[in-house]
Amino acid sequence: MGIEWLKPAVFFGSMLYALIGVLVFWISFIVIDKLTPYDLWGEICEKRNLALAIVVAAMCLGIAVIVAAAISS
Repeated sequence: MGIEWLKPAVFFGSMLYALIGVLVFWISFIVIDKLTPYDLWGEICEKRNLALAIVVAAMCLGIAVIVAAAISS
C-alpha cells in the first residue's frame, strides 16, 4: 500500500474523478438555484439570510455525499 497512489494512472484518475465530482456539484447547485423562486446568492450575501444559508449548506453537503458515493462505487 506504500506509494501506490503516486502512480500516474492512479493519480490522474483521482484528479479526473475529483474534477467530475466538483463539476456535478456545481451544476446541481446552479439547477437548484434556478428552480427556487428567488436568488439564493443574493438572499444569503446581500440580505444576510442565515436560515437560508444553513439550508443551502445542508443541501450542499447532501449533494456532495451523493456525488462522492456515485464516484466511489
